[in-house]
Amino acid sequence: MRPKAFLFLTTAAILAGAAGGGYHVITKFQIGGEGGWDYATADSDARRLYVSHGTQVEVLDLDSGTLLNTIKDTPGVHGIAIAQDLNRGFISAGRANKVKIFDLKTLKTTGEATTGRNPDAILYDPASKRVFAFNGGTANATVIDARSGNVDGTILLGGRPEFATADGTGNVYVNLEDKSAVVKIDSQQMTAGDKWPLAPCEEPSGMAIDAQHHRLFIGCSNKMMAVVNAENGKVITTLPIGQGVDANGFDPGTGLAFSSNGEGTLTVVQEDKPGKFKVVENVKTQRGARTMALDLKTHNVLLPVADFGPAPQPTPDQPRPRPAIMAGSFAVLVVSQ
Repeated sequence: MRPKAFLFLTTAAILAGAAGGGYHVITKFQIGGEGGWDYATADSDARRLYVSHGTQVEVLDLDSGTLLNTIKDTPGVHGIAIAQDLNRGFISAGRANKVKIFDLKTLKTTGEATTGRNPDAILYDPASKRVFAFNGGTANATVIDARSGNVDGTILLGGRPEFATADGTGNVYVNLEDKSAVVKIDSQQMTAGDKWPLAPCEEPSGMAIDAQHHRLFIGCSNKMMAVVNAENGKVITTLPIGQGVDANGFDPGTGLAFSSNGEGTLTVVQEDKPGKFKVVENVKTQRGARTMALDLKTHNVLLPVADFGPAPQPTPDQPRPRPAIMAGSFAVLVVSQ
């Protein structure tokens, strides 16, 4: 466990953001260390934030940013799923082809389950008491009994899964990035059902759900958010967002949907009237802030970020090399109204 490490922005910066109205960055939790990241998950009831980071998961106090613990040995970590009712957490370790299981009270690893190749998105479905790990390398989902940790089965998806969500009543939805489609899964029967095309949305990544009103909010690589009817798969509308989306969120307390965009913006969407949606604002965040977690208690948006150095020179093998992450710069932005 590392010592407490968090950083508040200057008062002038906070006031400058607040003066503009709407959402703005209010603070920054400094984590440090090295390595990239993927998803983050907020446990609003337990006041914890789980952040994927290279080969481990950083567990922060959701209010102060204090580092509570580090869950190690999760190589290629992508996502974290929380089953509060079972006191268990689940981590997709992409390079190990495993789901790591941990205790929510002790934050210690208690077991693991073998998945397909490169498990990426992961979720806990309370209706079936199952965990679904979506394997990008084998185009399927590994289904795990959350109580025992045993693998219940595998679901073929017919495409490369990206992000997924559940409605709490037995329906799980997953984006197929290479097919520009959504597959609906019956979590009780462990079967893939309807496959809905998302055109004009291309290469969907992030997904969030308004379960009460049966709406999916899907981030697309061609700079749009698709709003989809979760009952019949119809694309209700599309809205412009920033470049590089990799996560979406929906806050039932405010009725707002979010798109975190790697270009350094957070798009905020509102249903103006039934079936009519609009972009409320595009909040300036930080380059690379492409994934997010949502605190349903405070309505804050949490965005993992880091600083980048210059990109290396292109080579035949790497014609578009990525800039290197600067060591020690990993942090989480907190965005609030």
